[in-house]
Amino acid sequence: MCFNALQRARRERLTVMSDPLATQSWPRLEALARARGGRHLTDLFANDDTRAQRYTATACGLTLDYAKQRIDDDTRMALLELFDEQGVAAAREAMFAGEPINTSEDRAVWHVALRAPDADPMYAPVHEVRQAMAAFAEEVRSGAWTGFDGQTITDVVNIGIGGSDLGPRFVCESLARHEIPRAHFVANVDPHDLDDTLAGLDPARTLVIVTSKSFGTAETLANARVARRWLIAAGASEADIARHFVAVSTNEDKVKAFGIERMFGFWDWVGGRYSLWSAVGLSIMVALGSERFAALLAGAHAMDQHFRDTPAADNLPVWLALTGIWNNNFLGLASHCVVPYAQRMANLPSFLQQLEMESNGKSVTREGAPTTVATVPTIWGSVGTNAQHAYFQMLHQGELAVDLDFILPLSAPEDAGGEREIERVANCLAQAEALMCGRDRQALRGELEAEGLSGQALEHRLAARQFAGNRPSNTLVMDALDAHHLGALIAAYEHKAFVQGMIWNINSFDQWGVELGKAMAGQLVKDLAADNTPSAHDGSTDRLLAQVRAHWGR
Repeated sequence: MCFNALQRARRERLTVMSDPLATQSWPRLEALARARGGRHLTDLFANDDTRAQRYTATACGLTLDYAKQRIDDDTRMALLELFDEQGVAAAREAMFAGEPINTSEDRAVWHVALRAPDADPMYAPVHEVRQAMAAFAEEVRSGAWTGFDGQTITDVVNIGIGGSDLGPRFVCESLARHEIPRAHFVANVDPHDLDDTLAGLDPARTLVIVTSKSFGTAETLANARVARRWLIAAGASEADIARHFVAVSTNEDKVKAFGIERMFGFWDWVGGRYSLWSAVGLSIMVALGSERFAALLAGAHAMDQHFRDTPAADNLPVWLALTGIWNNNFLGLASHCVVPYAQRMANLPSFLQQLEMESNGKSVTREGAPTTVATVPTIWGSVGTNAQHAYFQMLHQGELAVDLDFILPLSAPEDAGGEREIERVANCLAQAEALMCGRDRQALRGELEAEGLSGQALEHRLAARQFAGNRPSNTLVMDALDAHHLGALIAAYEHKAFVQGMIWNINSFDQWGVELGKAMAGQLVKDLAADNTPSAHDGSTDRLLAQVRAHWGR
């Protein structure tokens, strides 16, 4: 698909980011961090009655409260100046125009085009694929598409890895409500992943979506071949493969060689971690229906418009990015924890790990020089309230300082005010407050004295129960956990990664670090084969290789 005739002509306008250390705002921010970064959050609130209202950004049914960040008005101004000095607004326009801002691969980064409204003729090829997806999803969901024995499809298995798995998996797990067909996701080449999934399914009523851009991903194809043998063993013929397998790919020849007739394509400017909006989201559309997929796209598009049109001072994705840069680059908080207070969003941290760390886990600039500043922090987390009984002890009293994003979707009207809903919301708000405020030492001493403690026993107990507080966090409230708001949330984090990458002057849209291990694994596959003599590796790998071969009797 040729989107880039006009874009190539615009290449000369593509803004090249500069070394962030060369900006005027970077040393100013370093000075502010030294002078004010250690001030306690409770003091910032005590000295500013309007802080909570002013340190808030709202868009598309999402509210970002960043008042619990260790920043003041001077810091905010300096961060906005950094945004301006690094030319992020111009780079944003280049991205929306489809210019090749992925410089190492000479590609556009146009995932925003994937959620553009159907009425816009500029994106006609995108709409054609979307319409084909919707027609196929309707065939499956209505029962018109049947398996080899004429029965309707009850289960859909998406086989993919990385961006071909994490995005669709996260969306379906967040939004599915026990519909038929049920969606299942297999990514790991560990046999237990696919075997355990297929064990509970009826082959005659199962549709497999093989999602691989190149149709050459080793893990995905290994699992696809096993699923194919499972279907044949159940009585299907080779001709029946086309009733039970469809592909999402760009390699039509390999897809046909596998025996798959129905393929849904996409384009080289669709990066894996930004691909759920494309045909990669076919499993979403089949599982949830085209209306909810459209709502997902609409929510993301609404956030795109907010990100593009809203001044940086009031821009929700911009503040997700700038607070992260302040914490990581100036306060030295190289660990970022994401805690969604919704069980259905349990895979959000995993999704964001790929989105942010694969995008910005780089040590080379867009010009090919070593980076001069720290880039992405470690992204981790899990679902609340479970997390409170695991690692929150470390967050409150540990030596490693961490900043957090709390994600709080509000309940549906039928659940509002229920006992468990009250507990869920209260725990989220309480943890953010406790991390900020800590525990007043003198008040705690009074409590312990009232319990009858004194002397050394009191001092020991006082030390054990002391909480310093001053742990920064964002709280992001969603008006609802539905397709529209989830689309807006995902798009907000996509734009966060974009802004941070541009400020750090790195290319957020390649992933060469993924390739080396995959290439070396290809050689080791040959070395593990029974009839091959292993090639030479380092001493450790040679020993481990010999141990595995001996265990297998080779």
